Amino acid sequence: MVGDNVEIGVYNLPKALALARELELDLVEISPNATPPVCKILEYKKFLYEQKKRDKALKSKATKVIIKEIRFGPQTDEHDYEFKKKHAIKFLTEGAKLKAFVFFKGRSIIFKEQGQILLLRLAQDLEDLGKVEQLPRLEGKRMTMFISPKKK
Repeated sequence: MVGDNVEIGVYNLPKALALARELELDLVEISPNATPPVCKILEYKKFLYEQKKRDKALKSKATKVIIKEIRFGPQTDEHDYEFKKKHAIKFLTEGAKLKAFVFFKGRSIIFKEQGQILLLRLAQDLEDLGKVEQLPRLEGKRMTMFISPKKK
């Protein structure tokens, strides 16, 4: 009797099925697009279990991107700016991306230059911790800018 996995050379389908039945295992098609299609004789439940285990291991190794947001007004005063800058520093040191935006309410859209200056000032203050991924861009009533943390 052959072990759990039996790799077959180039057999035709009836021979492979007969061999699988004889070993009381399953004939599993591994690569259907290949010519000829690749099949293995193995225990199907065990194959599924191993595949789920592999997928779970790959998923756990994948990096998850966390985006933290900081909201400013076009006329944010100095104290509020420093307070929010402190939070931005904390987010970047933890390795999260930062989305800073200025939200313009009502007619405050006329101060879009002030909003852009505010975001560029923030980028300049944080340049040793992160790099600007996207410069300030106006989208509707909000001007957004993305900063990603620098690699250590």
